[in-house]
Amino acid sequence: MTDLFDLTVGYVRFKNPVAVASMAGITDGAFFDSCTDAGLYILGGYSLDTATMAASGEMAKRGRKEFIAERPLELIEADLKKVSGKGVAIGINVRAASLEPLIAAAELAKSYGAMMELNAHCRQEEMAAIGVGEVLLKDRVGLSRMVAELKKTGVVLSLKMRAGIVDELPLLRLLEKAGLDIVHIDTMGSRGPNVNLIKKLRDGTGLFIIGNNSITRYETAQAAYSAGCDMISLARPVMENPKIIKSLVTYTEDQQRMSGWYNAPSHICRGGDLRGLTWCCPPVKDCPIHMALRRANLSPDTFARIKMGFGKATKLEGGSMTCFGSMVWCCKFNKHCYLRDGSMEEKALDMKEYVGLKKKLADEIMKNIDKDRVVT
Repeated sequence: MTDLFDLTVGYVRFKNPVAVASMAGITDGAFFDSCTDAGLYILGGYSLDTATMAASGEMAKRGRKEFIAERPLELIEADLKKVSGKGVAIGINVRAASLEPLIAAAELAKSYGAMMELNAHCRQEEMAAIGVGEVLLKDRVGLSRMVAELKKTGVVLSLKMRAGIVDELPLLRLLEKAGLDIVHIDTMGSRGPNVNLIKKLRDGTGLFIIGNNSITRYETAQAAYSAGCDMISLARPVMENPKIIKSLVTYTEDQQRMSGWYNAPSHICRGGDLRGLTWCCPPVKDCPIHMALRRANLSPDTFARIKMGFGKATKLEGGSMTCFGSMVWCCKFNKHCYLRDGSMEEKALDMKEYVGLKKKLADEIMKNIDKDRVVT
């Protein structure tokens, strides 16, 4: 099978960047059969110990769906057996009031090549009362220690969280240092995903970002991608329209085939995240690039050296028809420019190769940014 996206985190490979998020009492091995087009399917959420199982029981009395079992790890393993080996990356979303069952779940997930997702998203009062769910976010040190202990198992670890509970960036920087691999964040906005939140996390961390909520169609999916999401996830919309996953996968695959960079950033002057510096002109006039460079703590001279240094010995070096004599300063592929296109023809550089080089240039720029010092 052709690897169109080349998306991996640790030992987990995603065939595409569209995920089905966990829904307690719903996303089990049986529900999976309607979601095989996804790149990631997250089982759960599962309660793992006596305290969380009791809380789940109380929540179920109120009519909420929950997975309730006397031996939850056996339930999880049974579900893992149903869905493993079918070409879709798998995760398990779990919650517990103590560390030991979380470690056991991490070891189980790793043994099946699955990722584990720590649930810091649930806001039900029964879970909050025992220190589980979104209240975990308020204990930065404790959560950091928990992440470090779980990572000792070697599991690929995700954190599912809701925005607006705490200042997300300092917390996630700390958790990234503790070993966290993925942040799966609820990006709910009034007219689509909260792109400002996504950009803040993209600029300020190196985490793999999964954006969840307010993604229901092509336009909102693209908004999340362009702001910096590596992956998008859906939950309730999948229940309402089981075909939506295939539809968004097809859209995203088309974008990747056409451009080679499905989540390419917008231009900085159009509100792009710092990856968008790859499209920028030299910082020689009064424009939004100066604000972006201040956010990134990069001087104009350093930025220019990074760009020109990258261009050497590549097809981006030079460009007799371009505005500034080098294609490192050229704009995004969806913006018509006869000067850029003329230089591309001169260099026998097709659009996909151009975009691929610009993506590598963006990576090089981001490598030179101290994310702990990014101003947000």
